[in-house]
Amino acid sequence: MPTKITNKYSRIIRQKLLWMHFVTNTGHIGGNLSSIDIILLLWHEYIGLYDQFFLSKGHSAGALYVALWSKGILSDDSLKSFHGDDTLLPGHPPSNVYKEIPFATGSLGHGLSLAAGSALAKKLKGTNDQIYCLTSDGEWQEGSTWEALIFLAHHKLKNLTIFVDQNSLQGFGKVGDISSMDNLEVKLKGFDVEVITCNGHDFNAMRRAIEVMTEIPKIIILKTIKGKGVSFMENDFKWHYLPMSEREYIKAIEEIN
Repeated sequence: MPTKITNKYSRIIRQKLLWMHFVTNTGHIGGNLSSIDIILLLWHEYIGLYDQFFLSKGHSAGALYVALWSKGILSDDSLKSFHGDDTLLPGHPPSNVYKEIPFATGSLGHGLSLAAGSALAKKLKGTNDQIYCLTSDGEWQEGSTWEALIFLAHHKLKNLTIFVDQNSLQGFGKVGDISSMDNLEVKLKGFDVEVITCNGHDFNAMRRAIEVMTEIPKIIILKTIKGKGVSFMENDFKWHYLPMSEREYIKAIEEIN
């Protein structure tokens, strides 16, 4: 594996992600492709031994599993069991299975509260451990997410970095058409947090954002593309659900290459 994540390596991992979804006939591909870059970057370059990562947008469990595979934590055989009966890799991240997955998530709006509580615990213990939490943009329609934001801002949890996968699509269409949170950046800046917006597919831009030092919690809004890298999936909300046919899988792999 590379010492630093590159676009070439990202393409290799995208192929693995598509393969896993194809052999298991599983959907939710679009949001996995929008979030795989930040998940890869964090696991390869930033998450240390005692740091924690919370995948609040649990529909992107596939991207998390493939990132853990790329770290040698999961095997090819385990990826083949994704979303199957009696699997240890269910459609949402499981609890009490892998130490790299601290909580089960997927019911949107819960992950940020879990991350905030864990960040406060580490602060009270006086550790330098970091907490990273990836949310979806649609998830910011949930009241519990804003309650968590009030809590983490009040406690000045500078050891917590929150990411928003802003691909602007959710299960039934555009986020702006379902329950608009525009302009999310302006709304978040009303709290005592550092807000940074960057391209969620530009590794150098994400590194710069992550490495900004603050004395308050940090929220990084990632401008992403749902279905990134596969033209017929990009910005099409139906790929929130659909699995691929063999013809679609072959075409997708060709495009990634």
